Amino acid sequence: MNTPALTARVPHIRRYQDWLRDTRGLAFDDYHALWRWSTTDLDAFWQSIWDYFDIQSPTPHTAVLAKNVMPGAVWFPGAQTNYAQQVFRHVQPAHAAGLPAIISENEKGQVRTLSWPELKRQVASLALHLKAQGVQPGDRVAAYMPNIPETIVAFLATASIGAVWSVCAPDMGTNAVLDRFKQIEPKVLIAVDGVSWAGRDIDRLAVVQELRAALPSVQHLIVQRNLDTTVSVADSADWAGATARNDAETAAFEPMWLPFDHPLWVVYSSGTTGLPKPIVHAHGGMILVMLMLASLHNDVGCSYAPETLGERFHWYSSTGWVMWNAQIAGLLSGTTCVIFDGSPGGSKEAPDWTVLWRFAARHQVTFFGAGAAFYANCMKAGVDLAQCGDLSRIWALGTTGSPLAPDVQAWGTEQFRRIASGPLQADIWWCNISGGTDFCGAFIGGHRELPQAPGVMQCRMLGAAVEAWNDAGEPVVGQVGELVCTQPIPSMPQYLVNDPDGARYRASYFEMYPPGHGRKPGGGSNVPPRSPASPGALPPEGAVPALGRPGDRDLPKSAGSVWRHGDWLRVGDENGEGEWCVIYGRSDATINRHGLRMGTSEIYSAVEGIPEVLDSMVIDLEYLGKESYMPLFVVLRPGVVLDEALTKRINEAIRQSLSPRFVPDAIFHVTEIPRTLSGKKQELPIKKLLLGQPLEKVVNREAMANPACLAWYEDFAKQRIAAID
Repeated sequence: MNTPALTARVPHIRRYQDWLRDTRGLAFDDYHALWRWSTTDLDAFWQSIWDYFDIQSPTPHTAVLAKNVMPGAVWFPGAQTNYAQQVFRHVQPAHAAGLPAIISENEKGQVRTLSWPELKRQVASLALHLKAQGVQPGDRVAAYMPNIPETIVAFLATASIGAVWSVCAPDMGTNAVLDRFKQIEPKVLIAVDGVSWAGRDIDRLAVVQELRAALPSVQHLIVQRNLDTTVSVADSADWAGATARNDAETAAFEPMWLPFDHPLWVVYSSGTTGLPKPIVHAHGGMILVMLMLASLHNDVGCSYAPETLGERFHWYSSTGWVMWNAQIAGLLSGTTCVIFDGSPGGSKEAPDWTVLWRFAARHQVTFFGAGAAFYANCMKAGVDLAQCGDLSRIWALGTTGSPLAPDVQAWGTEQFRRIASGPLQADIWWCNISGGTDFCGAFIGGHRELPQAPGVMQCRMLGAAVEAWNDAGEPVVGQVGELVCTQPIPSMPQYLVNDPDGARYRASYFEMYPPGHGRKPGGGSNVPPRSPASPGALPPEGAVPALGRPGDRDLPKSAGSVWRHGDWLRVGDENGEGEWCVIYGRSDATINRHGLRMGTSEIYSAVEGIPEVLDSMVIDLEYLGKESYMPLFVVLRPGVVLDEALTKRINEAIRQSLSPRFVPDAIFHVTEIPRTLSGKKQELPIKKLLLGQPLEKVVNREAMANPACLAWYEDFAKQRIAAID
C-alpha cells in the first residue's frame, strides 16, 4: 500500500494522560509529577496500563501487586495471558487495512513480506508440530537462528503452547551457545543451515551437529534452510514441512491461556565469575512492559490505527541482543516490523555504512533504531543521508547499547535537517534509551514532549523508580552515581534457571545494599490501596494523585533490597535540574560489544585455554563521549613471546568460542594480573584507572595480593590518556 505522508502526530503519552484525566480524574502539572505517581502508587499505575491497553484475560486478577518485595514481587494473581494471544488480536483489523505483519530483507537483497493471516497460520502449524513431538507447557525450545521471519514464527509458536523460548545468534561459537543451552536443557532445537554475513555465506551445519551431540536433552531437531543447502541432516525435521500445514485444525488453533507469571523466554546476562545467567521472564510482565515502553515512551503506533496509519518499526539487532525482543514486541501493538538480516556495515573488503539507511528508504521505515555504535560508525565513514534514498518517512531515531556521544547525535540531527521533508525531520527526535537484558526493558528513555539535547536521555521511564546513589547509598541529583531501582517492575526476572534458593539472583542484583534500605511504600502488600483497582473506576470527587510521602522511612528488611543495575547514572543536569538522564557507561565488569553482553569469565575461558597463556584480564572502556576500547592483558609462560602468530591464535580462540564481537582491540603482555587477597581479578579498579581516575581513589593496596604490579597499569593509563587527549 502507499503509506501516508509524514505529518504531525499527538504523542501517545499525551493521549494516555488525557485518558487518565477522563477515566481516573488524575491530572499532572508536569512529567515529573506523572513519573512520581507511577512509582509511588504502583497498584494504580499498573492497573491503568492494563486498562489503557485493554489487556484480555478469561479470569480476573485479585490484586495488582499482591506482594511488594524485591526480589519476589507477585503481580496480577489470577489473571491469564499469552504473548501470542496479544499479537493475534491484530490479525483481522491489520489485514483488512492491507498492512503486513513483517517485512524482511537480507544483505543479498532478498525481500519477503509476511501477512498477518500467514503469520498466524505458520505459527499454528509449527505449534501443532511441536505438540505432536510431545512439547508441553514449561518445556524449553532452543533456537540457533538469525534475524529472519522464521525466528519470529518459531518464538510465537513456542509461546502459544506454553513452552519456554530461548535463542542464540548464529555468530556465536559452539562453546558460547552450549554455556547457555546446557543450563536450560531444551527438548527441541531449531536451527539454520547457515547465514549470510558481510558478503559471505557461512555454513553452520557442523555447529548444529555439535550442539545436538552435546545437548542430550534435545529430542527433536528442526532445520531451516536459510542458505537453501541440499545437505540433509539425519533425524531432523525440515522447517518447510513443519510450517506447511493448512487445514481445519490450524485454522481453529488458538494460543492457550496461561498464568500471568508463566515463563515466556530465557535470556542470558553476563557471568563475570561463572556461566552466563539464564534469566526467566513471564508472559504477563513482558506484555505490559513492552506495550507501555513501545507506545508511551518510544511513541511507536499501531499500523492500522488512523492516527498512525502505515507505521513501520525497525530496530537493527541480532537475535543475541535483547533489542531483538524489543523489535518483535512491535507486533503486540499491531505494528508492522521491518527487519534486516546481515552486516550493517557491508563487507571487510567493501565497507558500506549506508546499507541500513538504503534498506530503510526502500521499505518506508518510520521509526529507525540501532545501536549507538552504528551511528558513530556512520559519522566516521562520512555517510551522507541525502545519497541514501527516500528517507522522508523517518520521524524518530532510536539508539541504545552504549552511551551515545553528543557529537554523534549532533551529526545525525544535522543530517536530517539537510534532508528534512517537514518539521518532524527538521528537528529529528532521538529516542535514546537505556535498559538491560536483565529485566528486558528500559529504565531511562524518551518522551516526545520533553526537550532533547545531544548525548542526553530525556527522562526516567514511567513505573521505573530509578535513582542515582552515591557511595554512601544516598540518592543524588546532578551527580554521577550507581543506577538503582527502588520499586519492582512487572518485567523483572521471575527467577534464574538452576538457582532453586534464589541465591545467585539476589547476589547478581540485590546484595550491594542492605535489605530495606531505600525501599519505600509504593503499593501492593506494603500499604493499603490508595486508588481503586477495578477497571474504569474513578476516585472520589476532588481527589488528587498521590505523589509520594516525603519522610517515609525505609521499609523493613522483609521488603528486600533495591535493584543495582551496574550503570553509572546522572539524574538532572549538572545543577540537578530537569528530567535529563545521562548514562556514562558500565559500573561493573560486564562486556557489551555491539549489543551482545558477555561475562569476562567466558573470555578468560577461551583465552586461558591456550597453553601459552597463564592468566588474563579484559577491560571494556565504554564511557560517554569516549570511543569504545577493549584491551586484553595476558600473562604468558616463561620464554613465550606475544608475537603476531600468538596474537592471531588468541583472537581466533575468542572468535570461534564466543563471537567475533569480542575480539579485543589490542593485546598486551604483562607480568601480573592485579588480584585481591582472595584472588579476584581487579577489573573494575583498572577500568576506572584507564578512564582517568587517580590510582589512590580506585584501589586499596592493602586489600591486594600483588600491589606492586599496579605501577605498570598506572603508567599504561597515563600513556593512553595522553595519546587520546
